[in-house]
Amino acid sequence: MERAIKDEERGFGKFKITISKEILHHLVTMSNGDDRVALSALEMVAFATLPDSEGQRVIDLPAVEEALQHRALLYDKSGDQHYDVISALHKSLRGSDPDAALYWLVRMIEAGEDPLYITRRLVRFASEDVGMADPQALMIAVAAQQAVHFVGLPEGNLALTEAVVYLASAPKSNSLYQAYSRVQEDIKNSRNEPVPLHLRNPVTGLMRQMGYGRGYKYAHDYPGHFVKQQNLPPSLRGKRYHIPGDQGYEKEIAAKLKKWWGEEKG
Repeated sequence: MERAIKDEERGFGKFKITISKEILHHLVTMSNGDDRVALSALEMVAFATLPDSEGQRVIDLPAVEEALQHRALLYDKSGDQHYDVISALHKSLRGSDPDAALYWLVRMIEAGEDPLYITRRLVRFASEDVGMADPQALMIAVAAQQAVHFVGLPEGNLALTEAVVYLASAPKSNSLYQAYSRVQEDIKNSRNEPVPLHLRNPVTGLMRQMGYGRGYKYAHDYPGHFVKQQNLPPSLRGKRYHIPGDQGYEKEIAAKLKKWWGEEKG
């Protein structure tokens, strides 16, 4: 940096920059040790600083801070840091650490990350890592997306903040993710099972003759609006895909399923 300030041919010597060691150190520190970032910020502040009566461009701390507000210089949105920071946010949320989650969120916002990209990840997290332990989480995440889309930034910053704190503080469950994976695995490794006849709608006379809808039990005709019947293809009878966890609302879901299905889904 010092050589760049003095070099008139390849550096900024023609600008006649005057900058203290302390401010230069601050510039380097805030550039995360990346010389390209530091040089770009120095060039920006040099252009923005008017020369004094002696032709010197005296760079002070406010000028450096103003240049460093262009955080895109410090955050490569298409590089490793883009993926590293969003990964840190996701794992901090999963670890129920709202302080760390907020830190990574604000890092991305201040770096100029697309806020809708952040909200897409929050919506994914709400389903993948909170799920039915707190169904409200998905509503909060989607509401944040709508708020950011509606008002933009910086007005939408607090909507993102609210969503991140809520998701970090919510009970966690990945039962939905596991359920989808189990079904996906069966679909990949088994034949395309036909829909059982009693679950098919007999929309024509011929279909009725073939047995469509025969034996179907209409749940609303039974006490508690529930009746046991086979809804999976025969070859998958007894399969369990969604296994509720023991956190938050999922405890209630597990209790309901056990009441209805007994040990079959208990």
